[in-house]
Amino acid sequence: MGSKTTSRGKRTDTLWAAYKLRWNRRALLARSWRKGLKLDSVVDRTASIQPADILCFSCVRNEAARLPFWLAHYRKLGVAHFLIVVNDSDDGSLAYLAKQEDVSVWQTDESYRKTRFGMDWLGALQRKHAHGHWSVTVDADELLIYPAHDTRDLRQLTSWLDKKGRVSFGATMLDLYPQGPLSGAVYQAGDDPTEALGWYDASPYWAQLQPKYWNLWVQGGPRARMFFADDPDRAPTLNKIPLVRWSRRFTYVSSMHTMLPRHLNQTYDLRGEVKANGVLLHTKFLDEIIEKSAEERMRQEHFGDPAQYAKYYDALVADPVLWTQSSQKYCGWADLVARGLMEPADWVEGDAT
Repeated sequence: MGSKTTSRGKRTDTLWAAYKLRWNRRALLARSWRKGLKLDSVVDRTASIQPADILCFSCVRNEAARLPFWLAHYRKLGVAHFLIVVNDSDDGSLAYLAKQEDVSVWQTDESYRKTRFGMDWLGALQRKHAHGHWSVTVDADELLIYPAHDTRDLRQLTSWLDKKGRVSFGATMLDLYPQGPLSGAVYQAGDDPTEALGWYDASPYWAQLQPKYWNLWVQGGPRARMFFADDPDRAPTLNKIPLVRWSRRFTYVSSMHTMLPRHLNQTYDLRGEVKANGVLLHTKFLDEIIEKSAEERMRQEHFGDPAQYAKYYDALVADPVLWTQSSQKYCGWADLVARGLMEPADWVEGDAT
């Protein structure tokens, strides 16, 4: 006798899935709290945070060259306070950050990989300091942009999101690279990295709906083309959720790619249509990437199964050329909107000039 799925059965499955995710979220929150106990406070200026302040959270390691421009970029967007974990750095990043009046700093030598790639550390800080705040969570090689970001700051964007009833804002990582070999992307602290990394792939990109977490899993771009052509499913995930009106109930699951509760992941609707979103300009491929790749291959801290990615690091150490005849010159947000890589909101109509 054949089996038949009833509406009651479907509802039971849905409720069971939601129940399991709720306990998963609670377990991750408890894990973050425990890992946060191992953070050592270097300079804590969080008493200066005001109720309406926009906050920025990040975990960094040996990013002294990037930090001056990175901080300036987010200050210009309207971030009022930075909460940063410095992990096992020896390049002066810690001392530099400690001198910044709008930065609170913690340090740790614990394993980055064993803390869910820093999410446990940041989760502990977000639970304590971010509740009720619009908060940006990004890496030091990521520059968040969105339609009209050069004329409308995050206060205006988040005000628009509040009116729309949205508590999360998605972005796609866009890998920038030089026209020649990676060693040619010479960079000095304080420079705009997009001047050394002036090119990107306009296509192809593809996405798969992930029913468990209600998110789209986006892949593609130069890393998929250059390093994972034989196994594109292993190519880096490009979708992230960098801007959230935070609650103590929230947690990141997989880096900044996925969140719980899962409604936060619906920066794309379930038909796959993009809501208003941004782009994270990914400035990973500066000349320092060659030395860093050799080091990270030995440290094995950046992937769940690091041995699978040894060839990826070897390819980077070989100083490849990512540029092709199909590469596009980066010309700002309006160009990305025109190419379909960023979806405009109704509040920026008429600004793409």
